[in-house]
Amino acid sequence: MTALIWDTVGERFYETGCDHGVLYRINPSGVYDTGFAWNGLVSVTESPTGAESTKTYADNIPYLNLISIEEFEATLEAYTYPDEFAECDGSAQPESGVLIGQQPRKLFGLSYRTRVGNDLEGTELGYKLHLVWNAYAAPSEKAYNTINDSPEAITFSWDLTTTPVPMTDFKPTASMTIDSTKVDATALATLEAMIYGSVGVDPLLPTPDDVLALFAGSVTTTAMPTAPSYDSGTDIVTIPTITGVIYYTDADGDLPSGAYGPITANVLIKVRPATGYKFPTGADDDFLIIFA
Repeated sequence: MTALIWDTVGERFYETGCDHGVLYRINPSGVYDTGFAWNGLVSVTESPTGAESTKTYADNIPYLNLISIEEFEATLEAYTYPDEFAECDGSAQPESGVLIGQQPRKLFGLSYRTRVGNDLEGTELGYKLHLVWNAYAAPSEKAYNTINDSPEAITFSWDLTTTPVPMTDFKPTASMTIDSTKVDATALATLEAMIYGSVGVDPLLPTPDDVLALFAGSVTTTAMPTAPSYDSGTDIVTIPTITGVIYYTDADGDLPSGAYGPITANVLIKVRPATGYKFPTGADDDFLIIFA
């Protein structure tokens, strides 16, 4: 273990943006087999509910702390929406261009993307894919105002509630997030081809089990990083040779195995798993070499 270091170069991460929205319609078999591009998506505000504490007392002390079930809810805001969303918003279209309100609302699926950035790459570092299943849209207010000297486009907003879907070895879920900076690139490309479609293949929203299977199969080998050795007499650091482990520094990038240095000051050597490998839970991911 090493001492904690804050705000090192390349580790000042943040998230921003919202794009690539897709609406998925569910068929009578419960499969989200048709997707539609959601243009004009402004924001998705995730607002999980539940996980509330209920204390039970006995023997004059707090005896239990029971936590209620957590549920996924969100608020979606957009300048427009796909025509296919109308029946999810409680409208029926008996004739082209004619909508009837106060009709039964239908379940739908949703995906959208947010940007991941840091101090070096900015928002080009990567992104997160957000997947949502079994969503209902509550009735929303639509304010139509006169055009004046400061015209603004109307934004529509919906409160979303969800019903979790089953997932093997985990509790049912209605949401999942995939971080492009941490998952296998080939598996990610396969998922994107599914949710966005490809030539001759309609977009669809896979089940949580199907999504997890894509990435579970891409990382199968565990590698254990070990600390580099340091010779204070020569100030040379020796980088170990371990299959599946990449050693690097923020200043020099990836380091080959063998001699590194001589160093003239303290140096923080970091590690990351190579493609197809993972580190065991709790493994060190950096090693501080103290210059003597």
